[in-house]
Amino acid sequence: MISENLENVKRNIETAIIKSGRNHDDVQLIAVSKTKPVEMLQEAYDLGIRDFGENKAKELLEKRTVLPEDIRWHMIGHLQTNKVKGLIGKTYLIHSIDSVHLADCIDTESAKAGVVTEGLIEINVGMEESKHGFAPELDVDVLARFAQYKNLRIRGLMTVAPDLVEADLIRPFFAKLRALSVDMKAKNIDNIRMDYLSMGMTSDYEVAIEEGANFVRVGTGIFGNRERME
Repeated sequence: MISENLENVKRNIETAIIKSGRNHDDVQLIAVSKTKPVEMLQEAYDLGIRDFGENKAKELLEKRTVLPEDIRWHMIGHLQTNKVKGLIGKTYLIHSIDSVHLADCIDTESAKAGVVTEGLIEINVGMEESKHGFAPELDVDVLARFAQYKNLRIRGLMTVAPDLVEADLIRPFFAKLRALSVDMKAKNIDNIRMDYLSMGMTSDYEVAIEEGANFVRVGTGIFGNRERME
């Protein structure tokens, strides 16, 4: 199942890349493996996947200890500050930096560990109460705070778009994040680079690629429907 699903996802990604006139190397697939057993992750790994995304710090850390060392682990879910210390030095990228308080904690714990942690600012493009993230109109004081960090390096933006039936209805939200990225890049703020846009999931990753996504986070499309872990 995973092999067939993965081939289908890769085919769709390639089609979206061609349609948008982008280069193949511009887009990285993240296999969202939350709640999935390590056997399924290993199968995906054997099929060439190296980037895996987890929503919970505990699950990421547990899987990391038993799977190949060259996996790039992405923290894509809401991260509580009391879980930060355990993750430092163990992630490739933290996608979900959704508050100044969390960013402060990541910078502080990274300094203590003597490492630099890379992350993305999560933007709540739909301004939904049920989702985390900063408002699209990032406050000047917030940006100034991010510019001062020594051990947290911002590499771009992430969003979880509204859950709409038709993927094309989500396009304006992805376009909005892309426009914000362009605007922030033009500001040339210290410690804030706009290398990455993390947007798009199983239901809308093709549209996200057409609107500029560098990382697409696909779970169900690869592993099938999620099962709750005991």
